[in-house]
Amino acid sequence: MLVVTRFAVGGPETDAADAFVVRAHTALAALAACPGYRSGRLGRAVDDPAQWVLVVDWESVGAYRRALSSFDVKVNATPLLAAALDAPSAFEVLASAAPGGEVEVRSSDRARGADAAVRS
Repeated sequence: MLVVTRFAVGGPETDAADAFVVRAHTALAALAACPGYRSGRLGRAVDDPAQWVLVVDWESVGAYRRALSSFDVKVNATPLLAAALDAPSAFEVLASAAPGGEVEVRSSDRARGADAAVRS
């Protein structure tokens, strides 16, 4: 389970970016303490320093949802996540490759026919 959350941090002023970074580090630490957390990264766009991304990898959808229910995450991460850009953020990983490795394909956890139901 891959969660990619994008943020637009106002203007070029460093105060806004500095405050955002502190909040993002706090949120990342709260998420990292949860069972099922695999890794997380905070990144800033090279071409637009107002654009940020928080990428977190979870062992399953259930682990991610349970993490969102934890008290520490509700207090330290949810306020930051609520400020994210309105876009899909949770993705199931369907293929991956280690450096120099083969592509490993995984089946979807979605119920069969769920894609058809979404399109109608």
